Amino acid sequence: MFTPTFFVGLAFVIFVAAVFRPVSRMVAAALDGRAEKIQQELDEAVRLREEAQALLAGYERHQNEALQEAEDILAHAKEEAERQARQAGEALEELIKRREIQALERIARAEEEAVSDVRNAAVELAIAATKKLISSELNDDRQQALIDEAIGELGDKLH
Repeated sequence: MFTPTFFVGLAFVIFVAAVFRPVSRMVAAALDGRAEKIQQELDEAVRLREEAQALLAGYERHQNEALQEAEDILAHAKEEAERQARQAGEALEELIKRREIQALERIARAEEEAVSDVRNAAVELAIAATKKLISSELNDDRQQALIDEAIGELGDKLH
């Protein structure tokens, strides 16, 4: 019954049981540690993914806000350009009207000066012709009488 093979078998079982238990615990502990480390890495990966998604959402929101702001700036710039174009058109029209009025005033002054020059020339010509006529046809007594008469009428014409 108790043969040497039995004792060798029993010793092997005891040895395996004695060695297997601590080794299996060490292997199980190592595997548990490895599993815990993997779980921590998975949790970290999930956390990083959530952070990345939050950052992506934040960047997309900022991008949308920036696009909206750019559209608002563009619309404001267009409105400002249209307003400035209207103002420039109005200013140009006003400038043209002012220049036209100035030109008409210059023309009127030039006409007045031309009429005045023509009148003065006609008066000078008439005076010269009258002087020549008077000096050639009137005697001294008659000339003196005409001068006195003109001086007398001068007071009535000035008042």
